[in-house]
Order: sequence, then structure tokens, then C-alpha cells
Amino acid sequence: MSKYMGIDFGSKRVGIALSDDGGTIAMPKAVLPNDRTLFGEIKNLCAARNVEEIVMGESRDFKGNANPIMKDILFFKGELERELHLPVHLEPEFLTSHEAARTQENQPLLDASSAALILQSYIEKAKHKK
Repeated sequence: MSKYMGIDFGSKRVGIALSDDGGTIAMPKAVLPNDRTLFGEIKNLCAARNVEEIVMGESRDFKGNANPIMKDILFFKGELERELHLPVHLEPEFLTSHEAARTQENQPLLDASSAALILQSYIEKAKHKK
């Protein structure tokens, strides 16, 4: 089992979730500003929490076409893979922000909850592949 980090990448804010050590449950961790400090913050969190794999939300519309933010997601994914030498997976994030808003009252962690939903979806699919 791996320790995972989930990322809900937005143009202004980035939600971060972490799995438990067994890689079975995703939990909201933080919401970070999408600024020049973002990469360093994620790098430090990965090192401090022994993250082995990263899961990023794949942003698509109802027809399955890439949303405008996808080019930034793919660019950031490439940076993470090159600099951290960790596998970075894409997981569809269809309506995760809406679901997080429906189930969570703590608005400051809304993006982190979306990241946890993305990560939990990936974990469940990986479990069923085995």
C-alpha cells in the first residue's frame, strides 16, 4: 500500500488531501494559495508525510472535453513528476466541488474536501483492480 496525496488544482486555490499510511482513506489536509510558494509547500508536505504517489483531479466538462484549467493541471503534473520523482495520476474530478459543498459546512476547507473526494475515488478504483 502507498501513502497518497490528492490535489484539487484551481487557478486561485489548491486543495490538498492525504491518505492514511495504509493508503485506504483520504482526509482533507489544507487549502494552499496557487502562487509561487505552492510547489515548495507540496514538496515539503510530500517529504514530511512520506508521500509515495500523487493523484490530481482531471478537469473535464459534461461532454468529456478538457476544461480551460486542464493545461495548467498537466503542466503542474509534469513539474511534480520531474522534480519529486513520484508517480502522478489523474483522476476525474467530475462534480467533486459540488459534492464537497453539499456535505461540508466548513467552507475554508472546501477545496481540501474536493481533493479528498478525488483521492478516495482513485483509492477505491485501485482497490477494485487488485
